[in-house]
Amino acid sequence: MSMPDTREARLVEIGNMRLFFRMMLGLALTSGLAARVCVAESGLVCDGCELRLGLGDTYHFWSRTGGLVIPATLTWAQGRYEVGLFKMATRQTLNEPSKAHRLLAEPYWGVSASRRWKLAGASTWRVFFGFGVSYKSEADPLSVTRWNLASQLAMRLRLPGNASDVELCVRHWSNGGIRLPNRGQDFMTVTYAF
Repeated sequence: MSMPDTREARLVEIGNMRLFFRMMLGLALTSGLAARVCVAESGLVCDGCELRLGLGDTYHFWSRTGGLVIPATLTWAQGRYEVGLFKMATRQTLNEPSKAHRLLAEPYWGVSASRRWKLAGASTWRVFFGFGVSYKSEADPLSVTRWNLASQLAMRLRLPGNASDVELCVRHWSNGGIRLPNRGQDFMTVTYAF
């Protein structure tokens, strides 16, 4: 007796996600991007780490594509390194005036690892540029490859009277034109540091 197609597809997706997370963990460990972990009196603490959670939206050439993004990122070394887990939670469609809505991507998971450089800043704000790699659980018309290059431009603002901050980040994942189609995944995120 064979399983229904949807169950088989779900099992394949789970297997792909396990492989995906193993590869990203291996990449982080072998590239030296893993944060130094130490034990303090209060428990297990990552030296200088910030866990960031938030929401985001997808776009293409400055038009909304309606994709809800749920980001969870970990930064350390004053924001110089970042590992992120992203859920593209809804379908992404492009509304073209002369055509019906065009499907760009179904929901998927993505992971990225980036080195970030501080471009400017003061005591209450910083601007970063980041570059690294990303992996998508699904190929789609935005990019036919799962492995892509990842770039980002972020502005971090310290909240008044608070030890935390908010970061607005514009991100682009692309294979650089190695294989077509390659429109790239464009999205922005707003995250809060815990």
